[in-house]
Amino acid sequence: MSRRLWVMLAATVLLGIGGASVPFKRLEHYQEVVDQGPSPEVRANPYLAAETFLRQLGVSVKVTQALNTLPDTRQQAQTLMLLDTREKMTPSEVTRLLSWARGGGRLLFVAEQLWDEKKGRSGDLLLDQLQIHQFMTRDLREQDRRREREQIKPVIPLSTPDIEAPQTPWPELTRLYVQNEHDPAYMSFDPAFHLDDPQDHAQSWANSADATHMLQMAYGNGLITVLTDADLWKTRAIGKYDNAWLLWYLSQDSAVTLLLRTEHDDLFGLLWKYFPQALLALALCIAAGLWHYGTRNGPLQPEPSRARRQLSEHLRASADFMLRRRGQHALLRSLQQDILRRARQRHPGFEALPVTEQWQILARTTRQPTSHIGQALRPRIEERLSSTELTRQVAYLQTLRNAL
Repeated sequence: MSRRLWVMLAATVLLGIGGASVPFKRLEHYQEVVDQGPSPEVRANPYLAAETFLRQLGVSVKVTQALNTLPDTRQQAQTLMLLDTREKMTPSEVTRLLSWARGGGRLLFVAEQLWDEKKGRSGDLLLDQLQIHQFMTRDLREQDRRREREQIKPVIPLSTPDIEAPQTPWPELTRLYVQNEHDPAYMSFDPAFHLDDPQDHAQSWANSADATHMLQMAYGNGLITVLTDADLWKTRAIGKYDNAWLLWYLSQDSAVTLLLRTEHDDLFGLLWKYFPQALLALALCIAAGLWHYGTRNGPLQPEPSRARRQLSEHLRASADFMLRRRGQHALLRSLQQDILRRARQRHPGFEALPVTEQWQILARTTRQPTSHIGQALRPRIEERLSSTELTRQVAYLQTLRNAL
């Protein structure tokens, strides 16, 4: 290699290294946090943050999916929170729950049904047993407006005052006043629902500007708390306002049992998640099998005309009906009895003769062998005959009958 070529190659390498080093000087090291969304545990249990919050405060928390055994209140105060659906709760379970609360347990549950004025019940067994009614807030506003229109007459004031009524701050939030506290706690209950206590059983409650969202009453030696909803304790809302504080306040100085029916993927969901191609292939195989076995084997018969009047068709249909209803042996016996009846008409005293003599008379009259006649008139065992054998027997009996 010439010297000149060496110089050009070295210059090219130096220029490449120099050009590549310029961008590296401008690189900046930084960290970026990518949000992958909630974990599978959080998606399966919306109250996981509430459990974690209580455990961090030193509260004993137990999660169950069925009320097979109720918490024991003899050793420690117990709070049972029914935060999930209670559609399948039976009257016996309601009676057992209320007896547990009367014995000293703290029961907290969410009202699920609206009060029906016509039926006089809501369908929520716990609400109906405690005589608590739940309404929609918009229905209450409409009732108040109707009552005002019916009862209050318009009055013309002498002078218009300039005083404005004080406005409640954050009217959509629920306020709870605690003893020895000047300012209330604020919670984000759903303002669309309202709890009504027509029998005045409740000793404390929490209200928003238009509705009541929590009622608390003494029940025997225990305590019952009724809520309009528990969404304020789900993961997305427990950190807002005083929602977490309310959960601690209702469960303080006790162990907590949460009744939750957490969502889990079923077998089909797991198969579709991990093996969608296999499920698709199975569905195609099933569809192909149904299509194969559902095809017709042969051409379609033309629809017969409704105006036909052929005697042979009626006879064939009648014979098929009798064969299906009475069976093969009944038809054969009717032919045998018809032959014997005709023989009695032609030969008086035929029925008093022995069977062998009857067969001999029939053999002379019909010119058939006695053995064949005996085989045709002998009672047969109740067994199904083939189509060929049945046709042969019927044809032979008809021959004997026509010969008489």
